[in-house]
Amino acid sequence: MAPPSSSTYAAPAKPRGGWLLRLGEWCARHFVVVIIAWLVALGGLHALQSAFGGTYSDDFNLPGTQSNTGAELLKAHDPAAGGTGAQVVLHDAAKPLTDDRSQVDQVVGSLQKLPHVLSAQNPLPSSSSSTATSTSLSKDGSTGYITVRFDVNPTSLGDSYLHQVDTAVKPLRTAGVDVEYGGPLGELARPETKDLTSEAIGFAVAVVVLLIGFGSVIAAGVPLVTALIGVIVGLSVLSLVAAATTFAGVSPTLATMIGLGVGIDYALFLITRHRQLVMDGRDPVRAAGRAVATSGRAVLVSGCTVIVALAGLYVSRVSFIGKLGAAAAVTVITAVIGAITLVPALLGLIGRRIDRYRVRPTVAEGGAVPGTPSQGGWHRYARRVEGRPWWFLLAGLVVIGVLAVPLFSIRLGHIDDGADPANFTDRRAFDLISTGFGPGANGPFTLVVDQRGVADDDRAALAGNLQKALTDVPGAASVSPLTATPDGDLLVGTAVSARAPQDAGTTSLFNHLKDDVLPKGASGTNASTYVTGTTAAQEDFLDIIVSRLPLIIAVVVALAFVIILIVFRGVLVALKAAVLNLLSIAASYGVVVAVFQWGWGGPSLGVSGTVPIESYVPMMMFAIVFGLSMDYEVFLLTRVHEAWQRTGDSKDSVAHGLEITARVITCAALIMVSVFGAFILSDTVVIKMLGLGLAVSVLIDATVVRLLLVPAVMTLLGRGAWWIPGWLDRVLPHIDTEGESVPALNTP
Repeated sequence: MAPPSSSTYAAPAKPRGGWLLRLGEWCARHFVVVIIAWLVALGGLHALQSAFGGTYSDDFNLPGTQSNTGAELLKAHDPAAGGTGAQVVLHDAAKPLTDDRSQVDQVVGSLQKLPHVLSAQNPLPSSSSSTATSTSLSKDGSTGYITVRFDVNPTSLGDSYLHQVDTAVKPLRTAGVDVEYGGPLGELARPETKDLTSEAIGFAVAVVVLLIGFGSVIAAGVPLVTALIGVIVGLSVLSLVAAATTFAGVSPTLATMIGLGVGIDYALFLITRHRQLVMDGRDPVRAAGRAVATSGRAVLVSGCTVIVALAGLYVSRVSFIGKLGAAAAVTVITAVIGAITLVPALLGLIGRRIDRYRVRPTVAEGGAVPGTPSQGGWHRYARRVEGRPWWFLLAGLVVIGVLAVPLFSIRLGHIDDGADPANFTDRRAFDLISTGFGPGANGPFTLVVDQRGVADDDRAALAGNLQKALTDVPGAASVSPLTATPDGDLLVGTAVSARAPQDAGTTSLFNHLKDDVLPKGASGTNASTYVTGTTAAQEDFLDIIVSRLPLIIAVVVALAFVIILIVFRGVLVALKAAVLNLLSIAASYGVVVAVFQWGWGGPSLGVSGTVPIESYVPMMMFAIVFGLSMDYEVFLLTRVHEAWQRTGDSKDSVAHGLEITARVITCAALIMVSVFGAFILSDTVVIKMLGLGLAVSVLIDATVVRLLLVPAVMTLLGRGAWWIPGWLDRVLPHIDTEGESVPALNTP
C-alpha cells in the first residue's frame, strides 16, 4: 500500500545523545547518592506526614445546586435546623426508652455542648404531656434517634472529636442502651481502612509472578522495592497536601492501588530491557543508562498519559472528583520518578549479580532481531493472527460484546449505609432505623420554601396550597406539615421515602418533589422551593455526574489520541488505540454492573444485597483504565514501531513487537490484576467496585485486546497504520519514544 502524496511515514531519527541516557548512567554510577537521597526523602516525608499530615473525609459541597442553595437558606434563617445532620440511634430491647428519660436528657444536653454542634433534638416526647408523640421514637418505644446538627461535616473532625461524642453518650451505654451512630457521624466512627491485607495479597502474588517470569530473586525484588518506596513517598506527599485541602476518604487507597500497579509495571519494563543487555554481555552501567533512555522514554510517555487521563477528571468541575484524580496522580508521579532514578541506581548497585539467585532458568525479552527468522511461540501466534485477521477480530469483538451487555442496564446512584459490613456502627444504625421507622427514614428530604418575595397576606394561602400538593405524594411514606422558621421567611418540612436512600424509588421521589410537587404548590407566587439534605445533595451530585460524564470521556479520549499520534506518527494507530480502549472499558463496566447491580456474585464479595453503581465510579474507572491501558499500548507499539522503522515490513513488525513484549506485558498484567483484585477484600463497597473494575479491565486489555484485537487490526491496516498527512507530521512535535536517537552501546 503506497502512501498518498500528501502523506508521510516517520523516518528514524539521527543518532544523538539524550538526557535520559545521561540520567540513567549517572544514577547507576552514583548509586550510593541516589539510594541515600531516596531513603532520606522516605524518612523525612514520613516524619513530616506524622507531624503535619492532614485527614481524609467525604466533606464536599456543590455550589449552585438547588440542594446547596436550600441548605444555605436554612442555615441563614434557622441555624439550629441547618448544617449537616447525623443520628445518634438508641435501642433498648428490654424496656421502652422512656424508662431511660434521665439518661436521654443528660446525653442530649451533653451533645448540645460539644463544639460544632448547632442543635440536638430529643427523641422523647415532653414529659409534661401524656399524649405527646415524637417522630423520632418508634411505635413500640424501643428505638429512637437523636438528630444532631453540625456546622461542619463531622467526617472532617477526626478521632479526638469522636472520643468526645463517645463520652457524651456514655450514660446511656452504662444504662444498657445500645447506641449507634448514623449518617456522617457513623462514617467518622468507621474503622480506619488501611487495606493492609489487600496490599499484602497483591504483593505476595506479585512476588510469585515475578519469580516465575524472571527466574531471579534479585530481579524480582527490585520492582517490588521501588514500587513500595514510591507509594510510601507519594502517600506522604498526599497527606501533607491533605492538610491544606480536603481529599475524599478513598483517596489514599486509590492512590495506593494505582501507585503499586504502575510502579511495579514501570520498573518491570526497565529491568527487562536492562537484563537483556546484560545477558548480551553489556556493561551494567551503560546497560542501565540505555534501558532508561529507551524503555524509560516509554515510561515517561505512559506516565504522562495516565496523569493526563486523571487530570481530565477536572472537566467535571466538581472538586471532589478532580481531587480523586489528583490523589492518584501523586503516586503515578512518584512511580515515574522512581523508575528513571531509583531503578537504575539499584541496577548499578547489583551490577552483574542480577541473576545470581535463580529459581528457574533466566529469561528476559526474547531478543529476536527485526527482519531475522524467529521461531518463538508468540511470533508463531502472531503469524496465525496474520493468516486469519478477520476471525481473530470477530472473536475479540464477540467476547467484548458479551461482557458489555450488562452496561446497557446500568443505574448510577449512591450506595447507602445498608451495604456496609454488619460490624460498622453506621450499618447497625441503618438497620435499627429501618426496622423502627422504615428504610426511607435513613435519608429524609428537607423541604425548604423561600417566601420572602410573598406578601404577608398571601403566605397563609401559599402554605395551604403547598400542603395540599404534598398530600398523598406517590413514593412518600410520610410528609410532615410545613412550619415557618422563627423569622417567618421560610417554610420547612420533611419528606420520607417509602424506599431506602439508594433505591431508584427514592430518586424518583426526589425528582418529583423538586420538579413537580413543590413548584406546583408555589405556582402563581414569587416563592422559591428547594429539596435539601444529605440524600438530596447526593441526588444533585448524581445529576451533575451523569450530565458531565460524556464530556470527560470525550476530553480524555481526545487527549490520549493526540499523545499516541504525537508519539507514533500514525493517525489510524492512534484511532485504533482510542477505540479499542473504549471497548475494553465498556466490557469492564459490564462486569461491574453484573456483579454489584445484578448481584451475580456480590454477596460472595461481602456486599449486602444488590447496590447501584456509585455515581463517580464509572468516571474514575474511565480515567484510570484509559490511562493504564495506554501503558501496554505504548510498550507494545514502541517495539512494533521500532521494527517498522528498521524494516518497513508492517506484518513482521507486529509479530516482532508481540514476541518481544508478550512475556513482560503478561507478567505486568498479572501483577496489576492481583494488586487491583486484592482490594476486593476491602470493607468499603466503592473500593470493591474500583478494585474489581480495574482488575477486569487490565485482564481484558492484556488478553482480548492485546492478543486478539491489536494484532488483527494492525495486520488489516498494514502500512496504512503509520500513515500521517505531511502537514500534520510537520506541525506535531517529535518525541523519540523507543530511543532511536540513543547511540548504540558500542558508540564512543
